[in-house]
Amino acid sequence: MPDLIVTNFNRNFTGVSSTAASVVRFQVDQYDLALAGHPLPGCPAPITKAQAATLSKTAPHSRPFTIWHVRRNPEMRAALWVRDVLRRPIRIVFTSAAIRRHSAFPRWLISRMDAVIATTEAAAGFVPHVRAVAPHGVDTDRFTPAPDRAAAWAATGYPGTHGVATIGRIRPEKGTDRFVAAMLRLLPQQPGLTALVIGRAAKSDQPFLDKLKEQIAAAGMTDRILFPGEVAPDALPALTRSLSAVVQLPRYEGYGMTPLEGMASGVPFVATDTGYYRSFSSQGETGLIVPDDPGDAADALASILSDPDRHAAMSQSARDIACTHFSVSREAETIAQVYEDLWSGA
Repeated sequence: MPDLIVTNFNRNFTGVSSTAASVVRFQVDQYDLALAGHPLPGCPAPITKAQAATLSKTAPHSRPFTIWHVRRNPEMRAALWVRDVLRRPIRIVFTSAAIRRHSAFPRWLISRMDAVIATTEAAAGFVPHVRAVAPHGVDTDRFTPAPDRAAAWAATGYPGTHGVATIGRIRPEKGTDRFVAAMLRLLPQQPGLTALVIGRAAKSDQPFLDKLKEQIAAAGMTDRILFPGEVAPDALPALTRSLSAVVQLPRYEGYGMTPLEGMASGVPFVATDTGYYRSFSSQGETGLIVPDDPGDAADALASILSDPDRHAAMSQSARDIACTHFSVSREAETIAQVYEDLWSGA
């Protein structure tokens, strides 16, 4: 019987999926671990929800119970069913990144968890049973700098001599419109620069995407602001290291891994003041935090891209700080202590 069951019930590869995958890749050498639900890159082949419940019928040989580590509402529901209805010997750990009050049903679910791990001190203020604060870490072995950034960009097949990108779901909350507005201002000043919007729009956000494309076409920038869609998780590190900057301008973000993955890849960032971005920025050493006005984002990005020495210094600092302060090993160590405390009855 496994010591640890990690759930991933969302078939889409989201930010939550990315953070879970990084930790699981680290945990497989520490625990008898099973992944339940949908596959995660570089992780063990998953088992089904039913198989996870079956494997939880008895406690592991060397543990008093199996820990289910969950990160989403459907996963909390499934774990509660196994623990409270099927009466299986499990304990449930939930990771919470939200920095706003949860709605009523998620609050009830979270109140039933055996332990909660918050990703930030701010997130910890919105949930009960917090055992630890563990900022998400990045896999610094997967996300690494390019030996030659220009060659890495050329290998992507995208036009121009260098590129920037925003990565995430295309919708107003993620600030995709802010990115487009910033690029419409910046690109005329940067002849070799190409901007990528990496991600997809849900059906409900298709009118939002259509309007953005109309604005881009009206400005004559269709060949310079591209919408490649989603990038497969295994292909994302190569794309990230080819970029000259990551630009994330959301209206709300619980944590936000994209700037951190860029940092591990030696890529500086420009971002609005949400999520954990300010902590990543190290007071401007690795990234610039800007107001909500897209013009400010364009100006900040221009200040980095137009100064090769500054760009090089920020790129080096970004990699160093990601490895020193935000590696996945640090996150996994904090999570491991929560597990051990539960198993020991602390």
